[in-house]
Amino acid sequence: MNNQIKSKTIVFAHGLFVTAKSWDKWVEFFESRGYTCHAPANPYHEGSVQDMWENTPEQLGDVTFEDVVKKLAAFIDTLPEKPILIGHSLGGLSVQKLVELDKAAAGVCIDGAAPAGIIPTQWSFLEANLPVLNPLKGNSVFHPSKKWFYYAFGNNLTREESDKAFDEFAVPESRNIPRSTTHKYAKIDFEKPHVPLLFIAGEKDHIIPKELNEKNFKAYKDANSVKEFKIFDNRGHFICGDKNWEEVATYIYDWVR
Repeated sequence: MNNQIKSKTIVFAHGLFVTAKSWDKWVEFFESRGYTCHAPANPYHEGSVQDMWENTPEQLGDVTFEDVVKKLAAFIDTLPEKPILIGHSLGGLSVQKLVELDKAAAGVCIDGAAPAGIIPTQWSFLEANLPVLNPLKGNSVFHPSKKWFYYAFGNNLTREESDKAFDEFAVPESRNIPRSTTHKYAKIDFEKPHVPLLFIAGEKDHIIPKELNEKNFKAYKDANSVKEFKIFDNRGHFICGDKNWEEVATYIYDWVR
C-alpha cells in the first residue's frame, strides 16, 4: 500500500505483562512472506513465562520506559537496515519513540500506550491501570491475576479463553515502566516529520481504549508525513493473540508492502 517502505526487516516490540513469546505466530506469519523478523525481549524479560513467575528477576521492578527503548534502539543499531517496527501496547509507544529517534523505516502501533501529555479519561483505563500504577507499592513487581487479566486483556474472550491466554503469556511486570510513561522521556515531538505510521485500535479494548489510540494518532501534525488509523471491531487488548489475529496481521502486511 505504501511504496515509501522499502525495508524487509521487522522488529516486534512486546508490551507489558508478557514476553517476546507473544510474537511467535507473528514472526512466523511475516517470515513466510519474505521478511526477516526479530522479537527482542524487554529488559529482564528474557526468561520463559514459567521462569518469570518462579524466578522473577530482582531488577525487574526498577525497569523504566527509557530502559525499554534504549535496549530496543541498541538492538536496531546492529541491523543492516532500518526496520519496520511493530509494537503492541507499551511496545506501541516504544515504536513512536524509536520513530522519533530515526530508528525506523515505518512504525505500526497496535493498541499503543499513550505518550506523556496524552491524557486518558476513560474509566476502563483507570480501572485496568490503577492496580499497576499504585504509588503505595513502591518498586515492587506487579503480579497480575487471572481476574485482572480478564478485564484488562481478555474482556472480548470467554473467561476460559482468557485464563488459557494468561497461563501461556502473562508474566509479572515492573510498575515503573508504565509510571515512567508520564515522564519527559515519554514525550513525543508531534510536529516533527516522520516515517509512515499506522495506528490500530481494538474497539473493545479496556486498558488502552480506542478513543485514546485515536487521540494519540491525531496528535501528529506534519501534513506531509503518512499516517493511518484503523479500528478493528470486536477486539480487546489481546488483539494480537486472539482467534482473529491473522486478520490484523494481514492488514499490516498489506499496508507495509
